[in-house]
Amino acid sequence: MSKIAVIIDKEWAEVFKNRLVSYTVLFLPLLFTGLPLFILYTISRGGEDLSAAGLPQYAGICGGLTGSECTQVVMMQQFLMMFMMIPVALPSVIAAYSIVGEKTTRCLEPLLATPIETVELIAGKGLAAVIPAVVATWAAFVVFAIGARIMVASPAVFSRMLGLTWPLAVLILGPLMAVASVIVSVIVSSRVNDPRTAEQISMLMIVPVLLLFFAALAGLFVLDARFILAVAAALLFVDGGLIYLGTRLFRREVILTQWR
Repeated sequence: MSKIAVIIDKEWAEVFKNRLVSYTVLFLPLLFTGLPLFILYTISRGGEDLSAAGLPQYAGICGGLTGSECTQVVMMQQFLMMFMMIPVALPSVIAAYSIVGEKTTRCLEPLLATPIETVELIAGKGLAAVIPAVVATWAAFVVFAIGARIMVASPAVFSRMLGLTWPLAVLILGPLMAVASVIVSVIVSSRVNDPRTAEQISMLMIVPVLLLFFAALAGLFVLDARFILAVAAALLFVDGGLIYLGTRLFRREVILTQWR
């Protein structure tokens, strides 16, 4: 663990010198926290009444609520997927620079020449990207919860709005998504020679989240605790497969001898 801790310290010291990475870590949580709060503020001040839309799939989460209250609850459930872009986007930005950035600055070869194991190297670089993303996600959730409580007049609506879905997504699904994003970014960044290319390819991880967001917005399914747990269970297997694949594809000998 001491080797992994050293790599994490080294990664944070190097990566956060890059202003683009630092600004991204600050900007994305603000964006994906502020936008749902703005929508919630707009709805709470008078907006469309969802009860007139005739959407029976929301009957389970809107029972006993007025049309305006139902609108607040449903919109926040749907914007959960937008919020979950934080633990996907942030790690990809950090991890994309973790290997290619060191390659361009000629810092990777000395590290690979040390007796550190490949698993320890990937674990250190991965955790260096996962930890800031998870902390930023949790902090953004706290800000969102406080802001939502201030804007929502009814305690019943607030409890229905968050319920188990948001905490399960933020505390369980978020870290699993961050791990998947990091491993994909490490795999990509170990195979290309340009940090921007690595970041752009890694950001494709956002596409599935966007698809789920638009599907939820269209009312194709309802986000609830069971859905979040099902996705989390699937991600456990995906993360395991990605970690195995990442260690197999990270060929340190090729990086040392053939990268130019």
